[in-house]
This record gives sequence, C-alpha cells and structure tokens, in this order.
Amino acid sequence: MTEEADHGQTSATHGSRIDAYVDRYAARAAGMVASEIRALFAVASRPEVVSLAGGMPYVTALPLDVVGELVADLVARRGPVALQYGSGQGDPHLREQICEVMRLEGIEADPNDVVVTVGSQQALDLITRIFIDPGDVVLAEGPSYVGALGTFSAYQAHVVHVAMDEDGLDPAALAETIETMARQGRRIKFLYTIPNFQNPAGVTLDLSRRRQILDICNRAGVLVVEDNPYGLLGFDGEPLRALRADDPEGVVYLGSFSKTFAPGFRVGWALAPHAVRDKLVLAMESAVLSHSSFSQLAVGQFLATQPWREQIKSFRELYRDRRDAMLGSLEALMPAGCTWTRPAGGFFVWMTLPEGLDSKALLPRAVAERVAFVPGTGFYADSQGAQHLRLSFCYPEPDRIREGVRRLAGVIEQELRVHETFGTSSPIGRNGVHTPAPDIA
Repeated sequence: MTEEADHGQTSATHGSRIDAYVDRYAARAAGMVASEIRALFAVASRPEVVSLAGGMPYVTALPLDVVGELVADLVARRGPVALQYGSGQGDPHLREQICEVMRLEGIEADPNDVVVTVGSQQALDLITRIFIDPGDVVLAEGPSYVGALGTFSAYQAHVVHVAMDEDGLDPAALAETIETMARQGRRIKFLYTIPNFQNPAGVTLDLSRRRQILDICNRAGVLVVEDNPYGLLGFDGEPLRALRADDPEGVVYLGSFSKTFAPGFRVGWALAPHAVRDKLVLAMESAVLSHSSFSQLAVGQFLATQPWREQIKSFRELYRDRRDAMLGSLEALMPAGCTWTRPAGGFFVWMTLPEGLDSKALLPRAVAERVAFVPGTGFYADSQGAQHLRLSFCYPEPDRIREGVRRLAGVIEQELRVHETFGTSSPIGRNGVHTPAPDIA
C-alpha cells in the first residue's frame, strides 16, 4: 500500500483520523456529546448580544473589596492550612456553618452527615456514581436541569421524565410512572427533583404536594435526591421548608454557595443518611482526594465575618427587579400564542412558543438578531422540548433584559410569518444528551 493510500485510510485499530482513540473509549463515553449550540453561544458571548441564556449569578453585587481583603487575610493568617490538603469529608467548621444555613429551611442536621463537594454538581456526580448501574432508572422532572441529565447519561442511567405543572412535580404522574416501571421490571434508583424555583421551569413544588411526593417514594422504596441551589432566593416571604426536613432517612439534600455567595469558589455539599455519607466520602476521596482547603476556608470566613443573610437579601431584591423586568417585557411585547411561567424566585422563566415553532431552529436566527436563549430540548433526555425555551434574568441589567426580549419578540414574529407562509420549520437534529457549558447550565 502506498503512503498516500495509507494516510487516506481509516484504521479500525486507531479509530478515525479525527479521533485516533474513538474505538478505545468506555461505552459510557458514547453519551458524552458536546452540544452543537456551543458554537452559537461562543458568538452569543459577544458584548453586542443580549444573552438571556446564562445561569450565572450576578457576583458584581458582592462587596468585592471586602472579599479581596478576606482572602488576603486568610492567606496571611492561615496560609499553611488554607494551601494544604484537607479532609475528604470537608472542613469541620464549615460543615457546622452549612448546618446553620440549612436550618433556614427547617433542616436539623448533624455536621457529621455533611460532605463538602466541588459545587453541588460534584455532589450529584458522586450520588449517581454510588447508586447507578448501567440501565438503572432515574426519575426526573420534565424538563430538568441539563447538568444533571449529562451526569446521568455519563453513568448510563435511563432517565424517565415525570410531568410537572405550575405547582411543580405532579404526584399522580409520579405514582403512575413508578407503577409503570414496576410492571416493566425496571429498577428505579432515585427521584431527582429541584423543588424550589426549578431550573429550567422556574416553578415551585406546592407545599401540599411535598408530603405526597415523600409518601409515594417511601412506599416504593425510591430515594429522593433534593437539589436546592435556589431555595434561599425566593422573592416573597420566608424560605420554604425542605423535603429533607421531613424525611431525613429518605432524602439526600444537595446545596451550594454558588448562587448565594460566589460560584468561583466551587463549594457545595451533600447531606445524606449516615451510611450513604460514608460511601460519598469514599467516592470523593477516590475522585479528588480532598476539596480545596482554600475555597472552604474562604467561604467559612465569609460566613463567620460578613452579614451573609443581608447579602442574600440583597441578591433576592436584585433578582426580583430583573424578574419583573422580564415578565413585564414578555407581557408587553410577545406575540399571541406565547406563554411563560412566572417564577417566585430563582433565575429562570420557561417559555412555550406558538404551535409549529421549534426553539432550536429559532436560535441561529435569534443570535443573528443579537439575542440568545437556551432551547428546550437540552432539558430533556428524550428529545422533547422543541416548543420550549429557557430565559434567564439573573445576569443582564433590567434595561438589557427589556432590549433582549424586544429582539426575541421580533424574531418570533418573523418566524410566525414564515411558518404561516411555508409551514412548520425544520428542527435541527439532536442525538444523545448534550453536555452544557458552565455559563449556560
């Protein structure tokens, strides 16, 4: 064989010319698919584009000078500890402080049952790692958090979505889904839920449904994984009582300082029943040995020396103003046939397009008009969601939000005219569960 011919041939041993290792990856890597919309979001990050896509907290609202002094003081006074390896379970004092934070949601916990993680995303990864065998069923709200779906796919779980409405997860739909899985002989390992100001839908699980959800799962022997990153960011009243507060043995609670302090420190946690906690610590140690001592001590120093409850109140007021700017603009500008949720907290609005429109097909046209959103298909494991999209109000200033909604309304109106003339728009193909970039999750 000539050298030219050899170079033009794809070898079974060496994979493809694009990826020489394609035939060596584990089977679970097949589900790790980078989203084709990432290239669009690279364009969407330009300053002239109003991004209603990203779920990034507005960290500029922090007292950054105070945080800078806090970090400098930490290194000066406790550098040998802050810059050293730490415990696989997490700093003991920080775990006590985490219990104080969770007490705001009615949780009475022992610091020994808390495992500090690299954001709550790692906590979710560890939970999935210790519970899921390939083919096991994970129940998740439909739609659900894209980062969770990527994790479940990486461990080869089979995600079954459970319907939601304006009051959150539907207990009747949950019971029916569990019964269906039992008839099919499918093994459910846990229910994954974001009960407060859900990502992406923005809805909150009604208080009357919470006990029902716990009772249904207890009867079926299904663990509940409660992911609650937005629980302290409600716009009206006191924080809602966590599911974990009413079922310490049946719920693993995931929390994070990414939304209430700063995501750059990457500090989250899991509160788990004692036996589960032991497995989480072992999994944590095998993954990273230990979490960053520096980040943990910095967060602990902030909680110990700063009015963190007032800072959360400031965030709530800021995000409420931005939520109001978005809802007011949607009401004033969106064409007939569009509907959306009205979140009482958190970061997101979930929008439904008029019949026949496809959000993924709409996205390139929106970016061309200098506005970005996240198509709804990314929040399902089974290709649902084409008629939906997620809008984020947490990061842009209110005037930018209004301008972004104005641009988006124009794109939808134009698409409606095209649809009326030529018929249904063609959806962009989608295979597998896409892995999100951190700034759009």
